[in-house]
Formats: sequence, structure tokens, C-alpha cells
Amino acid sequence: MLEKEVTILLSKVLKQPGGKNYKQIVDIMLEINTPIICVKKSSQNKRIMPFKSLYDSNENFWQQDSSWEYSLAKESLDKIKEEVIARKGSWIDDIDIETNEKNNAKPNPKTNDKDIEKLEVQVGYGSEYKNFADMSTPEKVDRLNKNKQKLNELLALKNKDTEVITEALVDTTKDAALINHTALVDAIRLGDDEAKKLTQDVVDSTHEMVKSSAMLLTSDIFNNELINTLVKKSNGTIVQHMTRVYIHGIAFLSYYNNLVSTSSAIQKLRISFQARKSKYRDFYHKLLPHVDLDELSLERVFYGGMRAIPRDDYFKWAVGFLIHDIGKAANVEYHEGEASYDRNIVIDHVKQGYKSVMNKTNYPMEASLIIGYHHEYYGDPAGYGFFRAFLQQYKKQNPEAHQDYCISYDLEPVLDYHVLAYFPAKVLEIIDVYDSVTDPNRVYRKAMTPEEALAMMREDFIEKHHKLDYVLFDIFDSFIREQQKHLNK
Repeated sequence: MLEKEVTILLSKVLKQPGGKNYKQIVDIMLEINTPIICVKKSSQNKRIMPFKSLYDSNENFWQQDSSWEYSLAKESLDKIKEEVIARKGSWIDDIDIETNEKNNAKPNPKTNDKDIEKLEVQVGYGSEYKNFADMSTPEKVDRLNKNKQKLNELLALKNKDTEVITEALVDTTKDAALINHTALVDAIRLGDDEAKKLTQDVVDSTHEMVKSSAMLLTSDIFNNELINTLVKKSNGTIVQHMTRVYIHGIAFLSYYNNLVSTSSAIQKLRISFQARKSKYRDFYHKLLPHVDLDELSLERVFYGGMRAIPRDDYFKWAVGFLIHDIGKAANVEYHEGEASYDRNIVIDHVKQGYKSVMNKTNYPMEASLIIGYHHEYYGDPAGYGFFRAFLQQYKKQNPEAHQDYCISYDLEPVLDYHVLAYFPAKVLEIIDVYDSVTDPNRVYRKAMTPEEALAMMREDFIEKHHKLDYVLFDIFDSFIREQQKHLNK
């Protein structure tokens, strides 16, 4: 782990704009895309961000955003210094001396790229990551089984303590996310058969733990204290995101099931769909242009019609939600604006996660498709994933074939290319975007309020572009607003 003495405040490196070597240093940092260590002052949560992304968003970000502290690893500073001297520029020799005197520490000459990589892992997966990485497979399985037992004991209680349940759900979900990521890292080094054998017990134990976790979550789907506790207890940004998405995903599926279990709710949607000036019909007609506008209906959107989610699917999808970012690199960011990420790196996390889970584990196909398809965005150019490539290949081989439906609850219509999307992946798309833009540790821009996030998503992901599913988004909108009402009581 990097110690404090090897980091240097960015403000000390750049001084004030207009300084003698300010522009040269900025140009160098843009060229080599220096990694910046960003520390949220209120929570001390950390992130590694590329300088170019931060600078493109705001050229004076280190001066104007007082809620974050920005610094460099000493290795990065040394690279900048070398470049400045090589270009016959001037260098302020007291930059690191001032910093080290302030921290009462001496420079660490051993700091290198591996130290930065370790910090990225710590930032992304939390300070507990190494503890889980060092566990043997039996130890990981034992941890999952003990967590399942803890959840089952809470389920059996007649009078449940919300605070105790909340902490247990956050802790067990966080543990499961870390265990699965570290298990997959170990498995990737092995052949497929050997990897599946290694991860089998982790897969089985995770599935069983998720069943208990999901049953507890459905007992209070508007428990906002879960999210608040999560932020306090989990200090890895990726683990926080995976855990929040899992918790929100299970809560939303419960809300969805309660809603569609009443025939009146589906009937209201059906009537809204058939209205003369229906907001839905124009949206879906652009997705299914070969279908006559008068023939568009709720049943053409949802293959077989809208229905509640069966218990077995519910648990399989919950596992998919939990491990959806299992292939994510420690320094990858999403939904922060075009300047904030390398698209190729972002796309790679989906490919690696999908292929790793498919080839190295025995997780159900449902979970694998959720991982691989949760950024498809109905084929919009901004999206990415395997399905669009498979679909294009299918269309080349079957030029007369059409997709007559938008979403399927079941695997077969997806795998047979009868539909445009897989239901749980479309749900995850919505929750994934929502969580990213409301993330309290967001760096590039201020975290959005729930109301701001819903408005932005409706405008950018529904009205301007056809990325998210309209019907599912409206249901999610209602879910979040109900959640906010309970929070404000």
C-alpha cells in the first residue's frame, strides 16, 4: 500500500496558472495522461483518475473543487520532472521537499508503477481486497456459508431489527462481491476445466447466499438506510457500486413483481399504450419499424406479455446483478462524460467479465448474459456488448429475419434472435446508469440528486436517444419516487 509520504499535492506541482513552467507541466501531464489520486475530503474515499479527463472537464479543477484533494504518486512526479528537464524547461526543486516536510516523512525511492497499480486496486476494491485475495478457496467458501447462516438466522426472527439486517446485508453482499472477483482472478490463470472446478464451490455458495439475501431484501424494499450504510462501510468504489446495484436491483425486482401481479397495473399500461397520442408507440416503432404502428402493443414489447418474475429466475438474476462488474478494471470509470473514459477499456470490462464467467465458472447462463448484455442500449451507437455483434452476424446469414419483439423474460427468444433484448439486462442498464450518476463519490461532476438523475435519464436515454426501455424506466421512476417518499417521512 502506498504511504502518505509518496504523494504530492497537485496544487504544489502546478502552482498558479501563469507560473513559469505551468503550461509545460500541464502539456506533459496531458501527453502522458498522468494518474491523479482523488480523495473525497468528507469520507476519505479515493479514486485514481486520468489527468486529461479531469482537465478536459474543468481546466482548473484542482483549484475550484474544494470537496476533493488531488495529488500525484511520487513516481508520476519523477516522470514529469524528467520530461521537463529533457525539454530544457525549469523545475521547482522544492515541490517534493515542501510536501515531505509537511508530512514529516522522507521520500520513498522504491515507489513505482506497481505501487500505483496497487493503489488503483485499493481504490476500486477497498482496503479489504488483499485479505480476500490471500484467502484459499475453502476459506472463501466458508466465509460465504457463514454469511448465509447469518442471514438465515435473521430471516427466522419474528421481530427483525432493521439496523442489524441492514448491516448484515451490506457486509455479506460486499464480501460476496470481493470473493467472486478474487476467485475469478485466480481462475483466469487456469485452463477452463480446472478453473470451473476451482470456482464451483464459490459459485454454489454465492447462489445460496443470494437466495437468503434476496428474501431479506424483499421484506423492506424502500429501506434507504441500506444505501447510507453501504457508503459508510465499503471503501472500494467498484465494490460500493456493485453492492448498491445489487441492493437496488433486488428491491426494484420486488417492486416490479408487486406491481405486475395486479391485473389493473398491466391494464393501465395497455390502455396507455393504445392511446391515440401514446408516448410509447412512437418510441417502440423506431425499434420495430417493420411492425405496423397499429399493431404495436404491450405484447409486442414484452414477448409473451408482461408477467411476474418466477422465483428461480429471480435468484439467478440476483446473482447476475451482484457480479455484473466482475471483470471491471480497478481504474475504469463510467457515465462521467465523453472525456472521462477510454471507450476501449470500458468495453473490455464487459467482454472480459462475460468471457471469464462463461469459460471459467459454472454460473448460470442467465448471469452471464446479464454481464455481457447490460450496456447494449437497444443497439444505440453509444452502447456496446456481444449481442449486437451476434445479431448482425445472424442478420447476414438470415437477411429476411426480423425481431418482432423488444424484450424477453426467457433465454430462448434471446438466443434465437427473436427479440432485441433480455429483460434483466435492460433492468440492470437503468439501475447501472442511475447509480453511476448519483454516486456520492463522483469525481468529474457533482453527484446528481434522484430527481436530477431521473430527469437526465428521461431526456438523454429515452427522448433524445432510444437506449433504455421506456416502460421499464417509467416503472423505475415510480419506484425511486416511492423510495424518496419513505425516506422523507
